[in-house]
Amino acid sequence: MLEAIDAGLTIGRARLLDGVTAAVRPGRVLAILGPNGAGKSTLLSLLSGERRPTAGRALLDGVAMAAIPAPRLAVRRALVAQHQAVAFAFSVEEVMELATEPWLIRPGDRRALIADCLMRAGAGGLAGRLMPQLSGGERQRVAFARALAQLAAGRHGRDVAGPSYLLLDEPTASLDPAHQHHLLRAARDWVERTGGGCAVILHDLTLAARYADDGLLLAGGRVAWTGAMTGLPVPVLERVFGTAFVRLDLPEAEGVVYAATGRAAASGKINCE
Repeated sequence: MLEAIDAGLTIGRARLLDGVTAAVRPGRVLAILGPNGAGKSTLLSLLSGERRPTAGRALLDGVAMAAIPAPRLAVRRALVAQHQAVAFAFSVEEVMELATEPWLIRPGDRRALIADCLMRAGAGGLAGRLMPQLSGGERQRVAFARALAQLAAGRHGRDVAGPSYLLLDEPTASLDPAHQHHLLRAARDWVERTGGGCAVILHDLTLAARYADDGLLLAGGRVAWTGAMTGLPVPVLERVFGTAFVRLDLPEAEGVVYAATGRAAASGKINCE
């Protein structure tokens, strides 16, 4: 399990996270929710090992993230950042090859692995393109494919103890509705195929309810609510976001719809400063 226990992060005088406990469990998808500045990306940075908590702990299978060597960590977790910087005119194929380069794989197997991950990410038609030529949404799909390839290559022909974890920071922000569903279905499929766990930051509560098992709602760097994603209460949403919400329960196969009405919430808003 990948988890933060009573984790906090303070930089200078700014307390970005305060006493946050969260768990990404094998075989499950965790949606991390909350207003802008609530600490969502900060929490993901602790779970990925990019940052160390200044209080509490971030653990992978009970071991501090900071104590795990980078090569081993690269096999166990992959992070898709919110923004995809393009510094060089690499092709999509070259970017994918770089993700798999640390591990010795036969060239034919490497090509097949890369093609499979691009296909699963809905980016199969982008293989020959240069990264600077891609739209923001296309880059995001390639970044998702790259994360899949990193984890798959690390396990190719090897016996790796413990599941892997996919960490996605607003992966649907630049995507059209069809590709939003495609990417989240692909993440869900990866969890079910591999037995790994996934944490995904989302602002679309309807997508979160459809694809995630568990939910964690942050406000002001603290946990405002956690539980089964389909049980997210409207009153809690209204307190956190300061706007009224409507919840529509659709037929079982279609899930739940959460809609913000734009009206001020009667309960007011939690102070997220």
